[in-house]
Amino acid sequence: MVRTLLALQGGLLRGALAQVLSAEHDIEIVGEVDSPHQLRAAVRAERPDVAVIEFDMLTVAELIHLATAEPGADPMADPGAGAIGRADTVTAGCGPVATDIVGAASLRQRTASPVTRAGSLLVLVEQRRAGRLGSVLAEYGNRIGFLSRDVPPGRIVDGVRQLAEGRVVLDPDLVVAALEVAASPLTNREREVLDVVAEGHPVQEIADRLVLSTGTVRNHLSRIMAKTGARTRWEAVRIARESGWL
Repeated sequence: MVRTLLALQGGLLRGALAQVLSAEHDIEIVGEVDSPHQLRAAVRAERPDVAVIEFDMLTVAELIHLATAEPGADPMADPGAGAIGRADTVTAGCGPVATDIVGAASLRQRTASPVTRAGSLLVLVEQRRAGRLGSVLAEYGNRIGFLSRDVPPGRIVDGVRQLAEGRVVLDPDLVVAALEVAASPLTNREREVLDVVAEGHPVQEIADRLVLSTGTVRNHLSRIMAKTGARTRWEAVRIARESGWL
């Protein structure tokens, strides 16, 4: 049985998907959550084989940390400098990684072994957010699967099974959309900061969430506004969203 956790906002969507997955003979739903806090608690308690997660539920650094946690480690522990450092090494923008996406995914499809980590992630993404995915697709193709939020339920069922087998799950439409978005001027860390800004948090809470000092957060915000040409952090969020960078 593939033990599956659903982390989706909106009870209607989550309940409908739970019903579809539960009808499969080889899939067991071990939990349903709708917030990052509940997700952390459920992952610690249930250790699912696959977690189906809405893209906006976690930051990119948190997704990467959750997918790459070593067996036996706490998969939702504070990623700290190590995991966020790894996220920072991911190249901003997606134009230069077009070949890497296809090549890395193909290589992992051929060489992936059964999953032995704390679990794999199947992330559901709105097409307009695909610009964030280019480098992550190439780097973590067999640990994190990506499907459009609009795919039929049967495709999600297939994706859960494929990830449980250690196979690559990528929505071709998302790959194309990721490559069509103009290269982002923002670094991965700057996008992480802007993600949390978009949730309405003040500087201190942004610092706590990303394990940074308040001074570092303010420096990131200053660079973000300079790169986007925004006068306020809220305008920077709007510009980044409209450009497909966030």
